[in-house]
Amino acid sequence: LLAASVNANMDSVTEIFLKLLFLLCVHNWHTAVEGSKYNCDDQLVSALPQSSFSSSSELSSSHSPGFARLNRREGAGGWSPIVSNEYQWLQIDLGERTEITAVATQGGYGSSDWVTSYLLMFSDSGRNWKQYRQEESIWAFAGNTNADSVIYYKLQHSIKARFLRFVPLDWNRNGRIGMRIEVYGCTYRSEVVGFDGKSCLIYTFNQKLMSTLKDVISLKFKTMRSDGILLHREGQNGDHITLELIKGKLSLLINLGDTKTHPSNAQINITLGSLLDDQHWHSVLIEHFNNQVNFTVDKHTHHFHAKGEFSYLDLDYELSFGGIPVPGKSGTLSHRNFHGCFENIYYNGVNIIDLARRH
Repeated sequence: LLAASVNANMDSVTEIFLKLLFLLCVHNWHTAVEGSKYNCDDQLVSALPQSSFSSSSELSSSHSPGFARLNRREGAGGWSPIVSNEYQWLQIDLGERTEITAVATQGGYGSSDWVTSYLLMFSDSGRNWKQYRQEESIWAFAGNTNADSVIYYKLQHSIKARFLRFVPLDWNRNGRIGMRIEVYGCTYRSEVVGFDGKSCLIYTFNQKLMSTLKDVISLKFKTMRSDGILLHREGQNGDHITLELIKGKLSLLINLGDTKTHPSNAQINITLGSLLDDQHWHSVLIEHFNNQVNFTVDKHTHHFHAKGEFSYLDLDYELSFGGIPVPGKSGTLSHRNFHGCFENIYYNGVNIIDLARRH
């Protein structure tokens, strides 16, 4: 058991804390350099080394992926695969997890080779790929109409990834696949903690400094396990709130405890998402304003009104992330602790992982 106390003279942002407790082992801290959220449009590809580029194939050494930089004329003036079909791809390794806000493409310099439409894939590992989607539909980017014009796209929502892959869908049929690319964005600020399935993080705070009107919890998670407790909060009379991954779906359970005190709507159970155990990052947001609750998973939001005497005043001033510290307190829950990673845990604007790392 490792305990960390927070001094009472901390600044106004963090003065609501009294202490942080770790149960068992919470490990794998990682902090990245903070990027500017107001000017996240740096060119990311132009300065990359040749080793950062790869592809499904190359027509010749002068058509290798390392020649695929925007507006450059080295080699044959761009990347071209050995065969033009829909199984080819051009990949870049940005070296670290990065926020990507825009992309741009050209054809091969001075040629008849250009791509007219393509898909964009992204990954943290370079093995497990996810496709960029817009409005939850497959999104094919319109490409080029000649070899030298630049087609620039500002992404509707940014991508956070280390690896990016361009997958041509169609190309100029009087030539072949040819691409030069640029990617825009900035370094992504990331506070990550890993859980080993036997761990949980307990955050205890000062009830005198808490608002009774509003609670906001946000985090991202990534896992290969289909079950596990992400968040738990419990009261003295059996009241509890639990966020649990069950068979790859997220379930938010609000239990008002004593059915004699709360005879109607004593339990609310909302399920969102599917296949969330795919080793990709998924975002969660829980907002509570009086009896109004907004539960959001990956941009899908369920709004509901918790009837009765639902109030966080019925709950202890303690949050548990990654598991339930005392198994058996809350009925029939599976009690499987979370196995995977959390990123950027915030409770009412407080960065929980950063506080744990610093204390």
